[in-house]
Amino acid sequence: MSANANGAALVTLFGGSGLIGRHVARTLSRRNYRVRIAVRRPYLVGRQATRSRQIEAVRADVRIARTVEAAVRGAAVVINLAGILFERGEQRFDAVHAQGAGSIARAAARTGARLVHVSALGADADSRAAYARSKAQGEALVLAEAPEATVFRPSIVFGPEDEFINRFAAMARILPVLPLIGGGETRFQVTKRARAPRA
Repeated sequence: MSANANGAALVTLFGGSGLIGRHVARTLSRRNYRVRIAVRRPYLVGRQATRSRQIEAVRADVRIARTVEAAVRGAAVVINLAGILFERGEQRFDAVHAQGAGSIARAAARTGARLVHVSALGADADSRAAYARSKAQGEALVLAEAPEATVFRPSIVFGPEDEFINRFAAMARILPVLPLIGGGETRFQVTKRARAPRA
């Protein structure tokens, strides 16, 4: 792993302003990694970056290859957490989950960085859902560019700051009834947050 004069390896984290990204960045910095959070809006991680000298935020858009390449430069590890739950404007599933993932993998492969790609449970090229299809396409592009990449397929991630369970909690406060997803048969598996090895 490449490291600076203090021996701390650099990890570039795409999607570091999201729920998972914030926790991953904090955990890595506590374990003596330097963390470069690559996001479209660096000001979203401003406070997080100022709390730790190990964390910096840089502007990068997974849809623009040159910004991805700049963010990856010098990193020993690249983690891709970039994703969207809803399409808005230019933020489309295909652009972020598929083409963006491929761009990140290509940049990581060119620099020799280890790549960790976070996909989604249910990623399926034949799915009726555009979200799941784009996630499957992203996995295929990642593995084509970086065959040694580690690919995770988590289910819905929930916690104190999530945009899923908290949305239902807000609805429960004002609505007399709630929709039953999957006919009321949907289950959630609770698991502990993974621990990162020390640098």
